[in-house]
Amino acid sequence: MTDRDYPKIVVPPPGPKAKAVVDRDAAWTSHCYIKEYPLAIARGDGVMVEDIDGNRFLDFMAGIAVASTGYGHPRVVTAIQDAAANFLHICGSDFYYEGMAALCERLAKVAPGPTRKRVFLTNSGTEATEGAIKLARYATRRTAMIAFKGAFHGRSTGAVSLTSSKARQHAGFGPLLPDVHHVDYAYRYRCRHCADKPACTNGCVTSIENDLFARHLDPHDVAAIFVEPIQGEGGYVVPPPGFLRELRALCDRYGILLVFDEIQSGIGRTGKMFACEHEGVEPDVLLTAKGLGSGMPIGAMIVRETVDRWQNGAHGSTFGGNPVCCAAALATLDVVEQGAMANAAVQGERLLAGARALMEKHPCIGDVRGVGLMVGIEFVKDRATREPDGDLVHRIVELAFSRGLLLLGAGKSALRLAPPLVIDAVDIDRGMAMLDACIAEASR
Repeated sequence: MTDRDYPKIVVPPPGPKAKAVVDRDAAWTSHCYIKEYPLAIARGDGVMVEDIDGNRFLDFMAGIAVASTGYGHPRVVTAIQDAAANFLHICGSDFYYEGMAALCERLAKVAPGPTRKRVFLTNSGTEATEGAIKLARYATRRTAMIAFKGAFHGRSTGAVSLTSSKARQHAGFGPLLPDVHHVDYAYRYRCRHCADKPACTNGCVTSIENDLFARHLDPHDVAAIFVEPIQGEGGYVVPPPGFLRELRALCDRYGILLVFDEIQSGIGRTGKMFACEHEGVEPDVLLTAKGLGSGMPIGAMIVRETVDRWQNGAHGSTFGGNPVCCAAALATLDVVEQGAMANAAVQGERLLAGARALMEKHPCIGDVRGVGLMVGIEFVKDRATREPDGDLVHRIVELAFSRGLLLLGAGKSALRLAPPLVIDAVDIDRGMAMLDACIAEASR
């Protein structure tokens, strides 16, 4: 919006219309929905979200990193409208259309690394994870999977078996997928191997061989290691340099597939198409979704051709790669490649600098980390003990919402800052000034 008439609170949210939607939702929807706060959206424009009562918000979470090109990007909207006018659906597992072939080719070519890729399209990141579990077992004829503590890979049965974010995501659903093993992530601020040391010791990787493989699990039984190059739900945790390279070397030693979950970190969010490119590491399988369709439901599993060994009919999807969603994804990739990704790198530096300035000012901030427009701010009760302060994060998020800034927490006590990739310096600064005021008030 050219007038920047946002944030603007005309009635304390939730207003009367939003309350009616909240009440109706509460009466009819499943109890499992979380609902972070009572935002009842009516429309969006760029980085602005307007609720049903006319309140306007500055969005610093992009619908959980989904609205990559902002709300209502004209290029994406036009592509969706044009595709919808032609035909809404035909099953890409059984028939052909240009959009599916074009998107698979495009993703295969932008994927990291020099090897030739093949692509399977899904409806979501969770479905991409499920597909990767199946393919890893099929291609290696092994069963075991390794994932990381704090990981989030989805909520369906296979994906949630890899997930290690919150116990409630497992509670009551067992037994889950067998032969899944969780190890320490390279969470430098809280690493049990090196948090108190002047430099990373790489203990989170070496312990896989020295402990897990030595005592519990034969490495030749392991089909794949699943890892987020930057942990999302776990707290926007950026691992130290070399972590991904060491995992690649470990996998190569034992014939294990390396799967990068870039469902939240991919499609330009870190200033490169995929976060793993900052380390120059090529996975065997790369998963992406969230920002790929600018809000349309689409995900992808991008696989080295030498790994794509399953037979015709071994996997499929009725709606995966829906033609309207493919059109949205192709337009999104255009916008990302033609400016939004470069903007994410530039504005990400500004956002990270702003977060570090807040840390200088507020002793309740224990750590700041991030790459591009994927920045985490971790809150603690005491910097010396590093005791997490999740209650403070909750208060900040609620206060920010009441003032017109949309935020989300992550991990035990972190704020995630993940605005749309089209945000500019003015809105970065305005959002950070609002966050500054919210931290000051919430931490009194």
